[in-house]
Amino acid sequence: MGTPPFPPGAQVLHRAVAVLRELSVGGNGGLGTTEVAQRTQLSRSTSHRILSALEVEGLVDHERGSGKWFLGPEVYVLGHVASQRFDITNSARRVLKELAAATGESCFLSVRRGDETVCLLRVDGSFPLRSFVLHEGVRFPLGVVSAGIALLAFLPDLEIQTYLRRATLSQRFGPTHAEEAVWVRLRQTRERGYSVNPGLIVEGSWGMAATVFARDGAPSFALSMTGVEARFTSERAPGMGKLLMEAAHHLSSQLGGTKP
Repeated sequence: MGTPPFPPGAQVLHRAVAVLRELSVGGNGGLGTTEVAQRTQLSRSTSHRILSALEVEGLVDHERGSGKWFLGPEVYVLGHVASQRFDITNSARRVLKELAAATGESCFLSVRRGDETVCLLRVDGSFPLRSFVLHEGVRFPLGVVSAGIALLAFLPDLEIQTYLRRATLSQRFGPTHAEEAVWVRLRQTRERGYSVNPGLIVEGSWGMAATVFARDGAPSFALSMTGVEARFTSERAPGMGKLLMEAAHHLSSQLGGTKP
């Protein structure tokens, strides 16, 4: 790992947070010590030392039989307390169910965390063919998948420019995520009011998203829906986009936010 831009002594905290994030992505299946080390680019001994310290604090659990590590009960307690300030998931769950019922597609709530989007909720629609690119806990960089495009589009241009040069998305996701190509999608998102991901991550798996704004006008959450390409035709897409924007506006209003 490169030296992170943190104050002296903060590197261990940075590494511990990275470990917790990877366990959240691992979900209910848990991760072994070697998997944690590979995902965080830490040595196995360092990963085990951090996991053991987090276990003492109740932030992770260790299943002795399988050797797998999981997020611990203290994370739930902390999350429950924090949710009283930030939580819109109850309202969002109702909105997602309505969107899924109206369209038949899988619908999601994602939140912006720094340079990433994190999927918080998933509600499947009635259509039997589904995309599994998104699931609860999965993270993507801003500008990737429909939620990341929708959130990035409504940041200030200078902030977007700085981020894209730092993120180098094309190195991870190929030429379709070159800086110029991302800018085209961002401008289209601003014009339409919602983003479209035309199978850029998995061929044939399309997505759309609309932005939820916080009180200060910052793009904070995204509502999205995904499905197979045949379901995102030029006839259906505008109607689905309209539903997404109406739902996003409803949640923005609950947060006291407005589109800048």
